[in-house]
Amino acid sequence: MTDTSTRAWLALVVITIASWWLAPAHSGATAQPRVLITALVLLLAVIKSRLIIRYFMEVRDAPRWLRYATDSWLAVLFVSIFVIYLI
Repeated sequence: MTDTSTRAWLALVVITIASWWLAPAHSGATAQPRVLITALVLLLAVIKSRLIIRYFMEVRDAPRWLRYATDSWLAVLFVSIFVIYLI
């Protein structure tokens, strides 16, 4: 594993812990839907997805069009999920 992959993995671990910490249910509280928390968790999911695609699916060394295509796909996917959540 390269040094870059190790840093990406550590970032994934930190983001996973942050996502868990944002969830109110882990403290025994009743989970209430909150738009801000949902937006933050989705943003963290976008970052995690991008890290996985770039560093563990080797897209960082792929042609530019593929990097742009995967970034565009992630943006459309997560915006769609958030819009569906808001409806």
